[in-house]
Parts: sequence; structure tokens; C-alpha cells
Amino acid sequence: MKALVATAVLWSAPALAAETVRVGVLKFGTVNWELDAMKRHGIDAKHGVDVEIIPFAGEDATGIALQGGSVDMIVTDWLWVSRQRAEGGSYVFAPYSTSVGAIMVPGDSPIQSFADLSGKTLGVAGGPLDKNWLLIQALALRDAQTDLSNDARIIYGAPPLLAEKARSGELDAVLIFWNYAARLEAEGFRRLVSGEEAAKAFGASGPVATIGYVFDEAWAKEHADAASGFIAASKETKQLLKASDAEWDALEPLVNAGDAATLAVMRDRYREGIPARDVVEEEKDAAKLYQVLEGLAGEKLVGPGKTLDPGTYWSGLKNGS
Repeated sequence: MKALVATAVLWSAPALAAETVRVGVLKFGTVNWELDAMKRHGIDAKHGVDVEIIPFAGEDATGIALQGGSVDMIVTDWLWVSRQRAEGGSYVFAPYSTSVGAIMVPGDSPIQSFADLSGKTLGVAGGPLDKNWLLIQALALRDAQTDLSNDARIIYGAPPLLAEKARSGELDAVLIFWNYAARLEAEGFRRLVSGEEAAKAFGASGPVATIGYVFDEAWAKEHADAASGFIAASKETKQLLKASDAEWDALEPLVNAGDAATLAVMRDRYREGIPARDVVEEEKDAAKLYQVLEGLAGEKLVGPGKTLDPGTYWSGLKNGS
């Protein structure tokens, strides 16, 4: 009887509690789609973590929260990570998405090339130091002898505002983030050139993750199971979003596509951005692009580092995590 009681106690013992990972995200950012699916399906718990989603109003606020210890992880680019490391920080990067922005023009626009943008009004999201904008400017100058910053009328602004101005015809073309570009595509706009095309023109051998999950290397060492568990949960969730159209129907309240056609385009463009390459190859390409960007914008963009910091990409990825 005692043996039976002991066995019953063992069988009823609760599993060890999952470790909480606090992820800081933009309130309406696309990362919420992945994290929502992850939580709804218990994929985080499956990998031993309990993801706590902490929303912020702006990207600068997420960086401050990470540096202040209010969150364990944020989503940003490898330029930020390398710059922080060059200035004494110890943050690391794990690829999240290769999706990048593109110059979009109306479907019936006469604009077919960089040269056709001369004298036209071009909206640019992300500001004058946006890396896609820098690469596209360099490509236009190299291949078409077109200096977009001088030959076109440039209007900087927030993506939602620029998208509306493109729809109303106030802009002849717009360089905008991938999710807004997908919405415009569903409305009949076409892509003139993308940031990915520009990156390949300057030496990238394949798609490079522009943004990734970023966390402190010291935290990852202290919480190794949580760090590797979260990355594993992220990869599994991406595969779910890649395989299941029904999952996108469930995400519609967050995506807020408005109609089935737009949702389908946004779904397809998201799937195209799921990283699929070996992280070592991505890192090599990121290092090439860093050199180009450093040459284009210097310290005001990349900080004091002349090359991509060798510790930028999290070593746990290279060890098979």
C-alpha cells in the first residue's frame, strides 16, 4: 500500500514551472503575430518557457527597457547590436525575419526604373539613416547614375501616413516597410525595387535577417535553457505560420488586413521572410553589408565599430540551439 501511495504522489507531482521570458515589442508590431500564435498553442510552454509580452509605444522605448532590465528580449536589427557591443555592451542577435521594405508604385505608374524617379515625389519611411534607403540610394547611383536624394523630392514620414499619401496620389512612389508594402501590393501597387535586391547587389548571397530577437549575452548564459527554449519555440511557431492558412484566419484581429485578399498577401510575404539559411552564412553576409553601410553613413549610423562585431550573432545558434 505504501508503494502505491508513493507512486500516486509521484504521478501527481506538478511539472517544474516554466521560466518566464519577458519580451518587449511594439504595441502594433508584426512580432505580436508570432508571439500570439506561440502563446495560444502553448508552444512556449512546450519548450520550457512562459513568454510574457510587454508592449511599448516606440522602438526607442524597447531598447531602453532592455538596457534597464525591464525586459529580457526585444526585436531590433544587428546594426544596433553591433553598435552596442562596440560601445561596451554585450547584446546578441538571433535572426527573426528577412522581410524588408520596398519602393512601391501604383500599378499603372509610368515609373519603371531608378531614372524615372528623377523629379518625382518619393516618400521614405524610417528616416535618412534607414539601411534599406541607404542601400537603395547607393544602388541607384551605381547602376543608374541617379542621385535619389537630390534628383527626387524626398518626404520622410511614418509608414501609415506615407501609405495613405501613396494611395491618394500625393506621392509618386514610396519606400515603405514590408507589411505596408504588402497592403499596397494587395491594392494594386507594384514593387520597383526591394531592400533585399539592393542587399544582394552589394554582395549578400541570400536573404539576410534585418531584425532579430536581441538579448544580453550574460542573461543567455545565466538562463541558458530559457534562451534556447525561446528560440526553439520561435522556430516551431514560424513553421506553424508557414504551414497553416487557418492560423492566419485566427490572427486576422491582430493583422487587421481588412479583407481576405490582403490577408493572403501579408501571409505570403511574412512566409517569404522566415529565415531558412545557416546562421553562419547570414552572419557573413551581414558583415559584408555592414562594411557597405559604414562606408555610406559612417559613425552616425554604425557607431565607432568599423566592422560588424564578431560577437553580434548569438553563439548558441552556431552550437545548434
